[in-house]
Amino acid sequence: MDCFEEIRMKNTRRSQGLAINLVCTFFAGLLAMTISQTVLAQETSTSGHDDTQVAQQFGGVGSVPGQLADDERLTESLTGKTFGQDYFDWKSTVHGKHGLNFTLDYTAGFLGATNTMGSEDSFMGGAVRLFGTWDLVGRDSGNTGSFVFKIEHRHRYSDLPPSATASEVGYVGLILPVLSDIKTRLTNLYWKQNLKQGKVEIIAGMIDTTDWVDVYALASPWNGFFNFAMATGGASIPVPDDAALGMYINAMLTDQFYIIGGFADSNADSTDPFEGFDTFFNDREYFKTLELGKVTSRDRFYLDNTHVTFWHADEREAAGVASGWGVNFSYSKSFDEKWMPFVRGGYADDGGTLLQKTLSAGLGYHWGGNNSLLGLGFNWGQPNEDTFGPGLDDQYTVELFSRLQVLRNLQITPDIQYIRNPARNTEASSSWVFGIRARLYF
Repeated sequence: MDCFEEIRMKNTRRSQGLAINLVCTFFAGLLAMTISQTVLAQETSTSGHDDTQVAQQFGGVGSVPGQLADDERLTESLTGKTFGQDYFDWKSTVHGKHGLNFTLDYTAGFLGATNTMGSEDSFMGGAVRLFGTWDLVGRDSGNTGSFVFKIEHRHRYSDLPPSATASEVGYVGLILPVLSDIKTRLTNLYWKQNLKQGKVEIIAGMIDTTDWVDVYALASPWNGFFNFAMATGGASIPVPDDAALGMYINAMLTDQFYIIGGFADSNADSTDPFEGFDTFFNDREYFKTLELGKVTSRDRFYLDNTHVTFWHADEREAAGVASGWGVNFSYSKSFDEKWMPFVRGGYADDGGTLLQKTLSAGLGYHWGGNNSLLGLGFNWGQPNEDTFGPGLDDQYTVELFSRLQVLRNLQITPDIQYIRNPARNTEASSSWVFGIRARLYF
């Protein structure tokens, strides 16, 4: 997901040349598999296109396929109305005939905070996104090959955007980081190949690593918690910027156990994505992850999920950031299709992370036809001494939000957070952060 652009640091230690050989081997293998799957698609008859869409979703709820699926699922609303129903019907026709599925959305947000360190205590901004998938290979075989894309424009309406709230409060973390002032950026431009009827998924291209690293149902800052301590890695994983050249291979080992693994360029820059070819092949400084997980069944991949994620980041030489490693765990389970408690934690040994230890717990509650969502989360976080120096206080955060599905294609989410001991604020022992987020999509 696209959430570390304000904190990423460029250039790290040079990796061994073996990684480059793996990249070249992988792309050659991917091409061969794509060709073979094209032939297989012409020779094999299976249950059809609609079934393949439901079969497996390794990417998180904030990924392009995940967001498209979630928006299509949320057909009921509090008002029972849809703005632009004819348009949605036309989109479904295009998807069925041509395999092209896409969404244009706009998200706006406001945050207000107490006890800030500067003169600013209110923050407003927005983001427009165009994203989609185009199924080009094996649509009726279950071994679909898809082109995935996402471009964005993020902008502010106030002197500082909502993403600046954390630094103004003195909080070591990220709050609504997707609403920054980075302007036009590329998030995704990659190929996704399904194999073995969706049990295996291969990703290659310009990716957002948060789509596959330590994800769970409430992780997306576009739809879930505002505070990133409740999302990917609990702020203890140094994920690269979006549009990072890389690859992931994801597979169901059995009906219940899965593995997700891959790596990406640590020096990615989503505002200049094609520069990534130079940093990927010349700097060779990579972020790598391996996740092992268990689900109750494939169709409940994010409803009942337990996993452990291991990561390693090469030294970022030019930025003066040492290499690092860490481990994270996550447990979430759905009860009665409404309640979803979760427990998540992480440990980082250097690597330039925000937090070196983190522990989160909370729950989500679906209501209003299961489309509206209430979320409550608690986090304890210990700032990374290698990043910020010793002596900073541990932080405690409580967040409560309610996502209201007002229309089929309009969500409004009020949010409140209480932060105890914002580590870099020497003038205040706490801060309240109030906010609202609205998302309209077509």
